[in-house]
Amino acid sequence: MISHVQRWKYAFRVFFSLIFKARIAEDILAAFRPTPAAAAVVTQRVDSSDRATQVLALLQRDGRLVDFLMEDLTTYSDAQVGAAARDVHSGCRAALSRYLTLTPVLDDEEGASVVIEQSTDPARVKLVGNVAGTPQRGILRHRGWEATRVELPPLPGAGRAIVAPAEVEIG
Repeated sequence: MISHVQRWKYAFRVFFSLIFKARIAEDILAAFRPTPAAAAVVTQRVDSSDRATQVLALLQRDGRLVDFLMEDLTTYSDAQVGAAARDVHSGCRAALSRYLTLTPVLDDEEGASVVIEQSTDPARVKLVGNVAGTPQRGILRHRGWEATRVELPPLPGAGRAIVAPAEVEIG
């Protein structure tokens, strides 16, 4: 943490250094450069909530996912729900393909017998059932998904919590 007195000293040095030398001294730049750990925390905070909202907004924009999920479907027939689901599925799948590459966590076919070693990252493979001992042998019920590419468009400056703007028809 830099004290007020030190900040004033840096401010005067920067002011005169820029006027007479057209540069800022490296020790001053280093004093204000964020540490890698601090930069990672800031990035994580931005990515965890704003980026999650952004992905939801993209799925809403391209597939109307939020509209579909928030709708009370009990008043519609199965045929109507199925028709709507096809449109939502198509739009959301296109949005995912545009901004993400998703690959299976395990390459085996679902229903295949697999062996899971003790060293396997539990975030990648969830064991269910009678889990005891290692290695574990079981039946693959779901291959899982891993994002191997994430290329989201830049976040807008304001209103990042807006998943979908209200639409007003003027007429």
